[in-house]
Amino acid sequence: MKRICIVGAGAIGSLYAAHLARVAEVWALVRRPEHAALLRSQGVRVSGAHDFTSSLNATSNPTELPECDFGIVATKASQVEQAFVPVGNKIRIAVLSAQNGLGSEELLAKHTKAYVIRGTTFMSGTRHSDTHVQFELDTPTWMGPFEPTQTPDSVVAELAELISAAGLRAEALPDARPSQWAKLVFNAAVNSVAALTELPHCPAFAEEREFGDLGHLLHALIQEGVQVAAAAGIELREDPWRMNCVGAQTNHPPSMLSDIRHRSKTEVDFLGGRSPVKHSALGFRRRCTPRFIA
Repeated sequence: MKRICIVGAGAIGSLYAAHLARVAEVWALVRRPEHAALLRSQGVRVSGAHDFTSSLNATSNPTELPECDFGIVATKASQVEQAFVPVGNKIRIAVLSAQNGLGSEELLAKHTKAYVIRGTTFMSGTRHSDTHVQFELDTPTWMGPFEPTQTPDSVVAELAELISAAGLRAEALPDARPSQWAKLVFNAAVNSVAALTELPHCPAFAEEREFGDLGHLLHALIQEGVQVAAAAGIELREDPWRMNCVGAQTNHPPSMLSDIRHRSKTEVDFLGGRSPVKHSALGFRRRCTPRFIA
């Protein structure tokens, strides 16, 4: 049985951990000792699209983490490096970046000898407590090699098969950048508008029947992102506008809206600007997001 480390157990990390615990030995690395204790005693309950409870191992102390075959980093993009540094040497085969935006793979590669996998997930969930996550949007994790670490396609396929066997959707791709950029364009528009309007991702984001409907703004922002991707030589694998229309049915609060509500640092540099590793992203950040939310 494979051993998998999930770094970060928010909504997405909890969904990965709970599902994978049904087919692998899962260790969740979390920030708070009380969170780890609750996960050890109660496991993770998934409701919504799927309904079950899984038992798993959990710790807030990286020294207690055993060597793992695979890692999945599910923290916010701005927290990737700090969270992964203590455990990078414990990943034996490969680590999957499950962050929004661009730049996280470079950060992971700095701190591990394992292969790095590009990952983009469009599934969503709402975290109700340390041990309960509501599964809202059952959509794939798109995965592909991170070119600088020369990750073999067979390694990407192995982790994708594990995720699929666990009951989640995963697609191993020879090149994950077209999917990653599609999610980037989607996020740069949706997260920024949600942060500015303080609206969750709701049906209004896709509404275009009347002149003043919010969907017109989203469509224009997304179209600009598509043009930027084309200029960068990226042919998008998915349609960001369709992604917006699907996600708008969930009434899910995007990450930047949650950050605004909690007065936390947002992921704006990864979602729509330039990440700390100077990875070129989209050029319309300043028109989408005000300085005070960066």
